[in-house]
Amino acid sequence: MASTRSMAHPIDFYFDFSCPYAYLGSTQLSAIAAETGAEIRLRPFLLGGVFLHLGQAQNMSTTLNAPKKRHNRNDLIRWAALFDVPLNKPFRHPNRTVEALRVFLASPDDSKADVMAALYRLYWQDSADISDPDLLCDALNGLGLDGPSIVAKSRTPAIKKALFACTDNAIDAGVFGAPAWVVDGELFWGQDRIEMVKRATRGWKPTEQQRAFDFNQDA
Repeated sequence: MASTRSMAHPIDFYFDFSCPYAYLGSTQLSAIAAETGAEIRLRPFLLGGVFLHLGQAQNMSTTLNAPKKRHNRNDLIRWAALFDVPLNKPFRHPNRTVEALRVFLASPDDSKADVMAALYRLYWQDSADISDPDLLCDALNGLGLDGPSIVAKSRTPAIKKALFACTDNAIDAGVFGAPAWVVDGELFWGQDRIEMVKRATRGWKPTEQQRAFDFNQDA
């Protein structure tokens, strides 16, 4: 009999450390994997690169009206409370995440989930400067990894090129923000789509009749 994991569609989790909703979504990955048996593939990308490609403002919070800005703040607080995770004012927002994303890519594959979680903690729990290579090194050392070696590797042309490739991959997948989840070719956006993501791993999709709905816009 096939295992639950082999039957479940894998989940591609697209993230950048600068997005608080991606941070919130990342805290649920272990629970999602345990419930669905799905493989979760971590897909880092540079959110600013996607925004640049789409001609979108680099800091969308500057485009929000006052009621929407107030709601966004309350929404983040509510989701953090619902997930029972810390959420603290960051050192700077948006903060530069290029160095952290490169460090993630330079880390050993079997440690990447722990590295992602540690770097999210720096940004959204510890209010630390995630662009500071010394702090990144300390975070890696705290995981029992060779921080200096990984930070040095993160500065190589190969890793820099890999981050560009990851961002291009996100664009090709239709990603426009974080977090984005792709399951069996279907893209879901936001930590509030987790229930749909879990169902999608088991083959759930809207019916053809439902898919016929159209606002006379490009799908």
